[in-house]
Amino acid sequence: MGDTRYDYGNNDPVSVSEWIITTIIMAIPLVNIVMPFVWAFGSGTKTSKANFFKAQMVMVLVGLVLYFLVGGMLFSYIRMPSQSIF
Repeated sequence: MGDTRYDYGNNDPVSVSEWIITTIIMAIPLVNIVMPFVWAFGSGTKTSKANFFKAQMVMVLVGLVLYFLVGGMLFSYIRMPSQSIF
């Protein structure tokens, strides 16, 4: 039987300095829209950092769905003709 090795990605921990650089990059307008996709789905990204940005994308999508649902309900409530009790 051969020696089978599996590649589970880069499991090295993300250092504090790397998180500081990540935070600075995320503060740059327009770059902060592109880089999460690069870090989430790029092949050279550490696994924990990629998982963090994948989770962030899921949370943003959930937030957007809730935002539009609540906004739609409020808009329809405001636009609804008021019914008089009398």
